[in-house]
Amino acid sequence: MSGNGGLPVAVARKVTALARELDEVPDALTLFSRASEHLRAIVPFDAAVWRATDPMTGMMTSPIRVENLSQDGCSVYWESELLTENVNLFSDLARAEVPAAGLHAATGGLPGRSTLYQAFLRPRGLKDELRAVARTDGHPWGQISLFRADGNRVFGADDLAVLHRVSAIMARRLRSFAEPRVDPEAGPTPSDGLGPGLLCFDPSGRLVSINDEAHGFLREIAELGAEPASPTALGVTVPAWIHSTVSKARAIAAGRDKGCARLRVRGRHGRWLVCHASCLRGADGELGASVVVIERAPISEVASLMVRAYQLTDRELEITQLIARGMGTVEICEKLFISPHTVRDHVKSIFQKVRVTSRGELVAKLFTEHYAPLSEGREQRVFG
Repeated sequence: MSGNGGLPVAVARKVTALARELDEVPDALTLFSRASEHLRAIVPFDAAVWRATDPMTGMMTSPIRVENLSQDGCSVYWESELLTENVNLFSDLARAEVPAAGLHAATGGLPGRSTLYQAFLRPRGLKDELRAVARTDGHPWGQISLFRADGNRVFGADDLAVLHRVSAIMARRLRSFAEPRVDPEAGPTPSDGLGPGLLCFDPSGRLVSINDEAHGFLREIAELGAEPASPTALGVTVPAWIHSTVSKARAIAAGRDKGCARLRVRGRHGRWLVCHASCLRGADGELGASVVVIERAPISEVASLMVRAYQLTDRELEITQLIARGMGTVEICEKLFISPHTVRDHVKSIFQKVRVTSRGELVAKLFTEHYAPLSEGREQRVFG
């Protein structure tokens, strides 16, 4: 007997209970932890990685939760994903009708066709991966990777259906965390007043130089409470998502990928930063070092994240931007060629969605408060 969404009744009830609990979690790391706990009872797995992503680029950002996997495989995983893999790419799943897939199923039972299996899964005693993009409103807000070890059955269609349903629930909650939050105890952060931070990586992905400003930004985005990773030769621990941005830049330069190696990330104090990478070429045209730039995100970039979080329509976004520029109702009417009644209706809807009661409060909440501290942006690594 099937329940809601084609799931068996008993499974559908568990997913519904999970949805109710996830609606109450305070942050992304708690979301990942609770989702893992409940999902493991429905779709057993031996290891997992839960990641938030930049909804505009689909690239991995923080926070990250890693279960039963050591740090050493991170670069291998992302090199397979961005430079060589052609099976179940996250970028493809983000646009697919069903944004979830199993490796064993996608390769027709021959996972050896996958470089991810050869380079990452098999050396770690893993048999199959089930992955999903947490997608809502057409944008990817997170990624989920579940792994099963040798000796266990591969992931099946029922497992995929459950993860698809759960990933949609998670996406809506992850989107809500983009809302600005205020901490009245907010103080200065290590990166306040800094210019761009610069990190240089050699062709093998090894950090070879870093400026003082980058040290400040890295302190701000440091994953508090995370299991320490092996430091670089410069004594700096670089987050996994920066390495993935470097790999993305190299893939683009090599013609293996499209888009841009650019993402937004929230520091541990809640301030939004932008990180972008570029791969340099030598005089002979060969790919050389990669440079990563980290800097404070301009309000114009962060505003798009705020708008997605509150589910504003394109017209509501347009009106919100005009309000932020100080325009009154009459000016907005003249600018958009709509009636005052229509403007007032849109403003009323915007106020309800953003939960404010005045234009000043709206501007403060969408375009100012994102600089307020937020205790988020950590990586968790757990075993057991």
